[in-house]
Amino acid sequence: MKILVTGVKGQLGYDCVKELNKRGYTDILGIDIDDLDITNEQKVHEFINNYKPDIVMHNAAYTSVDKAEQNPEVCYKVNALGTKYIAEACREVNATMVYISTDYVFSGKGENFYEVNDKKEGLSVYGKTKSEGEDFVLQTLTKYFIVRISWVFGINGNNFIKTMLKLASLGKTELNVVSDQIGSPTYTADLAVLLCDMIKTNKYGIYHATNEGICSWYEFAKKIFELSNINIKVNPVTTDEYRKLVPNQAARPLNSRLSKKSLDKAKFNRLPNWDDALERYLKELS
Repeated sequence: MKILVTGVKGQLGYDCVKELNKRGYTDILGIDIDDLDITNEQKVHEFINNYKPDIVMHNAAYTSVDKAEQNPEVCYKVNALGTKYIAEACREVNATMVYISTDYVFSGKGENFYEVNDKKEGLSVYGKTKSEGEDFVLQTLTKYFIVRISWVFGINGNNFIKTMLKLASLGKTELNVVSDQIGSPTYTADLAVLLCDMIKTNKYGIYHATNEGICSWYEFAKKIFELSNINIKVNPVTTDEYRKLVPNQAARPLNSRLSKKSLDKAKFNRLPNWDDALERYLKELS
């Protein structure tokens, strides 16, 4: 099986290649922006037609949520059009596409767990463009996995955990962390296992895949410091309070609870609990 992995320098792309290697796949090509500009339609078609992959794991994205508000066109080109071009090229070579999406496609209202077919109403440029990327995959392909994730952390790249540890290392004794946004962290090493299980099947469709359990960013931060034996005061603040402290932010969903019913129905294993994942990740980091 020939597998193309985009966004290989990011957290998930890196772990996907690592997991594929571990499973003995030999024909894997991991690429990033230096290798292929996914916003160039002609280049995307040429690249995929030349390589002729069986699977394309499309992790590359414009993920800077706040910067996207100032750069909506760039964000749209990468997240929506880039995805469209890859989907069209996949159709040409009859490849299966794995598209990594996000909890940000939803408005985050209420407290219910979002089902895969619930109405999408992204609040931010990032959320809307990722949603448009999904739509292009759905319009173009029959062989696809759309996998929505949230609160991502992995070894390769920046994330909330690394930010918290860095602030502590800089001598911060007190931090304000949002307590009214609820969701589930996603460890890319755990997610890569699921994605590699998926591509061996033809159980195509839309899935939600995060580590099990829910928490607020405040609870997440507290757990990071507790497991790292760092004594630091963490103050819970609301999203509104935090936006006054740090202006010019994109709107974020308050409710990022994602239902895993689609995983269960397809008999895929759910990911381990988030605090278990965090413990393993901190060991790996150190």
